[in-house]
Amino acid sequence: MTMPPDDLLAQFSAIVGGRYAIRERSDQQPFVEEPRDRYHGRAALVLRPGSTAEVQQILALANTTRTAIVPQGGNTGLVGGQVPDGSGHQIVLSLARLNAIRAIDPIGNTIDVEAGVTLQRVREAAESANRLFPLSLPSEGSCTIGGNIGTNAGGTGVIAYGNMRDLVLGLEVVLADGRLWRNMRHLRKDNTGYDFRGLFVGSEGTLGVVTAAVLKLFPRPRSVATAFVAVPDPEAALALLQIAQAQNSATLTAFELMPRFGIELAIKHDLGSRDPLATAYAWYVLIEISSGTDSGIDTVLETLLSDAMEQGLVLDAVLAASIEQAKALWRPRESMSEVQGREGGSIKHDVSVPVSDVARFLAEAIPAVERFVPGARVLPFGHVGDGNIHFNVSQPLGGDKEAFLARWEEVNVVVHEIVARYNGSISAEHGIGQSKRVLLPGVKHAVEMEVMRSAKTMFDPNGILNPGKVL
Repeated sequence: MTMPPDDLLAQFSAIVGGRYAIRERSDQQPFVEEPRDRYHGRAALVLRPGSTAEVQQILALANTTRTAIVPQGGNTGLVGGQVPDGSGHQIVLSLARLNAIRAIDPIGNTIDVEAGVTLQRVREAAESANRLFPLSLPSEGSCTIGGNIGTNAGGTGVIAYGNMRDLVLGLEVVLADGRLWRNMRHLRKDNTGYDFRGLFVGSEGTLGVVTAAVLKLFPRPRSVATAFVAVPDPEAALALLQIAQAQNSATLTAFELMPRFGIELAIKHDLGSRDPLATAYAWYVLIEISSGTDSGIDTVLETLLSDAMEQGLVLDAVLAASIEQAKALWRPRESMSEVQGREGGSIKHDVSVPVSDVARFLAEAIPAVERFVPGARVLPFGHVGDGNIHFNVSQPLGGDKEAFLARWEEVNVVVHEIVARYNGSISAEHGIGQSKRVLLPGVKHAVEMEVMRSAKTMFDPNGILNPGKVL
């Protein structure tokens, strides 16, 4: 695709109005770079539509003129899926102004929201109706529902509530040619043909532009208990997970694994983080359980940990006695990705393996990377309850950052080959975007790739939607 001529850019700008069409490169900066500073793009124009109808007009014109469109939410994605390429020929379509909460139904446990609503606002709106929207991410103040849907976001609550795909009941999607596919249904059961809803979730804006969604809500827990626990090793963490899942007095809503190295980085670089335990241990688990009852949940967690301690699965533990203490226990975990960047170069992996294989995967992958890059400091952490490990690697102390990051793909090969042996995934929750596009054919069966390309051709025959991403 070539650079849109000035008269065409003027037509696009007229759809949203001059105030919401950004042409100056300096003003476009927040829309063409991403959080990890890996991808830097250029845009012919940034459009900020204020309605679904304007999105329809934009895509209809883009499809007719074969103009590339890059949909964007809060620009918090971690694989470059929301960033334009460097050609300067693409138009960024920011959905941030589509930010209305259209309706909330406490009886039906649903909320209708537009794509530009931040995750934090959805959670707050649910709370105001005495309900829970369980998706929780560190970036919830800036990430948007459209982006969460586009990447099938995960987070810490997947163990109890599932990924974003499990939380979506209905969608409103503008197709590549400007037609509106509106399936804003509030139905829990609907067997009337193919389920395109699930296809759009996780498609990263390559099949259509999500403009609104019907999301599931849940009864708000009356009580929550949180504990920070030291365990001997990941194998013990998995055994503790089984005990936590077996108890039936409360719902296990989070089970996060962290190594000592991650806690040390949080304490070192995040002023709000404190060492939860007086003694240092090699591995930790953050456990959260919740209940619909007003009392007794602390006793449930205390009993659980006491039983596990007798079995040698727990070395030490601290239970939060207040909401503020619970936030303090969560703080190191939530800051872990950010603080790692302050130690120099960091090579990231968002992988998953079957839950029962997590300990074996770590036992194999950690020394493999340490042999491959002598002095590398491995930081695997994350949602062990659903098998998703953020297997990050920090540069050696005193090493050269650029030289280390230049080995990104080489380190990927080491880690991903081990993931493949456990029938795992190279992208558990962050998506494919730009960073993993070339890896996808190596982990997908040829027939899967053919079907994906066929779906792309059917929904976007002119290839205008987020070209260069996923496929």
